[in-house]
Amino acid sequence: MDSFTHEIWFETRKEREFINITPQVDALLRDSGIKEGLCLVNAMHITASVFINDDERGLHHDFDVWLEKLAPHEPVSSYQHNHGEENADAHLKRQIMGREVVVAVTNGKLHLGPWEQIFYGEFDGRRRKRVLVKIIGE
Repeated sequence: MDSFTHEIWFETRKEREFINITPQVDALLRDSGIKEGLCLVNAMHITASVFINDDERGLHHDFDVWLEKLAPHEPVSSYQHNHGEENADAHLKRQIMGREVVVAVTNGKLHLGPWEQIFYGEFDGRRRKRVLVKIIGE
């Protein structure tokens, strides 16, 4: 069995945003040479998420609105974590959206369903961030 590991680094532009990272993961899969196996994609920050869904702007807006209702940023004083920080809501949003995804690799391609794309969800951004991609197989 072979293993391939790489980190994708990027700068987030907003406090909260969703970034389609499918093209970068696809390119890494090609670089790995692995044809059959599994691809793990993991957010390397505790206030960020990796998830699979549709690349549709309205849906991303709906995610943002829904998450803000579930874990509102304000009032920051309502969170015990926010002593010296103001990102407790980002930790909760990450918990809801998930830490990582695992995608099957078949015939050298990500085995995604129709419309499925891999996203990095940022909930405490405007700085340098990274995602781990680990591919194992043959």
